[in-house]
Amino acid sequence: MTITGSVAGCGASSAEMTTDVSVNEGTAETTLSYEVPEQIPGIMVDQVGYSVGSEKAVVFKGEDLPKTFGVYDLESGKKVFSGEILKGVYNEELDEYDSMGYFTDFDEAGSYFISTDVVGESYSFTIQENAFKDAFDEACKKYYINRCGIALSENYAGDNAHSACHTQPAHLQEDPATEIDVTGGWHMDESAGRDTTLGSNIAENLLLAYEMNPSAFTDEVGIPESGNGIPDILDEVKYEAQWLLKMQDPRTGGEYGAALTDPVRGGEAINAPVIVSPVSMEATISFASMMARFSYIYQQFDAEFATQCLKAADRAYSCFLNNQKASDNTAAFKAAVQLYRATGAASYNEVINSYFRRDDFIDLFDSDENIFIGGVTYLSINQSVDVDICKALMKALMKKSEAIASAASKSTYLVTDLGREDNFDKMLRDMRCLTITDHIIYNYEYTTIIENHAHFLMGRNPDAVNYVTTDTDRTYQTAKKAGIAVDPGSDALFIFMLSVLEK
Repeated sequence: MTITGSVAGCGASSAEMTTDVSVNEGTAETTLSYEVPEQIPGIMVDQVGYSVGSEKAVVFKGEDLPKTFGVYDLESGKKVFSGEILKGVYNEELDEYDSMGYFTDFDEAGSYFISTDVVGESYSFTIQENAFKDAFDEACKKYYINRCGIALSENYAGDNAHSACHTQPAHLQEDPATEIDVTGGWHMDESAGRDTTLGSNIAENLLLAYEMNPSAFTDEVGIPESGNGIPDILDEVKYEAQWLLKMQDPRTGGEYGAALTDPVRGGEAINAPVIVSPVSMEATISFASMMARFSYIYQQFDAEFATQCLKAADRAYSCFLNNQKASDNTAAFKAAVQLYRATGAASYNEVINSYFRRDDFIDLFDSDENIFIGGVTYLSINQSVDVDICKALMKALMKKSEAIASAASKSTYLVTDLGREDNFDKMLRDMRCLTITDHIIYNYEYTTIIENHAHFLMGRNPDAVNYVTTDTDRTYQTAKKAGIAVDPGSDALFIFMLSVLEK
């Protein structure tokens, strides 16, 4: 019998054991292999860390726990703080007992771990002035790493550096003989595909995050445009916008659906030929909405390019209405709001009002992504607006936010959703809602809830996984999970969430 084992983390009792058993019966030999699952700590902390002056909480698993816990210096092993373990609560969804502990009063910068009898030790963590800054900057820089059509140098991209990709003319799927220049934009997946609907929606979330908390976004993230006097996140959205303009059919104003690689004919995706899918009305109306928002924000930095984007948005909007009714897709409402804010044209306001007259409009505000974003934008319009509608929207926004806060308060992990199967979409959208509300009416409780969700994603979760960065004891890579920043859509919502903590 051969037994092999390994231990990882700061005394976290994290081990993996493989046992091989050989049995000889005559000439036959049977080999059985047993692999014991990796053991994770029963003490859950944010492995990235906690900010000085913030609320600091830890989750303990187990039914019969000690009354106290200790915070220990990572280097010396010396105990530096003692805290109380609160009464446990049974978590029916996870079939476990969870208890909370707080060490908010301990504010000395450094590296630590938490330990208590019975349960053992946590993974290590830090306390520092701004625990989220590096994670925030890294999340923002992911879009530079995903850029298509240019060479990424080691100075900016590090290990992700590569030569320029997909620089050759693409071909229309419907007419392969027609070549089209669609260089640029962001890769969205491992196949190096670029999707216009998804790209527009991601860019719009980044723009809205910037509008809510502009001071969070600097001009020094570390991309080629850093230091040009424009926040780097807007430089990144401009890069995508320039590609989206190339994806607009010059004849109809419609937006092509995607630029897809064809690895069958070209080998690796990074070097494969590109085909452009047909014009899509979903892509067209999403493009119109995002470009109108971008134009509105970017006017102060480059009025000429902003005007070009606004004209493209108007053409796309007209193309959509030539093919579908505004009532066919709620994205038309969102686009109309963006264009009305940018231009004040009555034709857009007519579409907006047609949605306001719907009996289910407030219900849609709670459940429909386009109505929610459009409604929130309507609250910020400087043009003539319906005051009663604004009051109704604020009431609906506050109701939605209070429901989110209530759900978080009832969770043993202080979150609205546990993200089973590594899907954190609901949690991230909930936090976007709180971030928006917190921008309109500052609420310390909402900021704390948002921070608790950041802690959850960085390790204070049932699986003790840091889903955000790759340099802590147990990350999504080592746990073979899906990371937040790996998905551009989730990454944008994560940036949105952290922006309120960075301002």
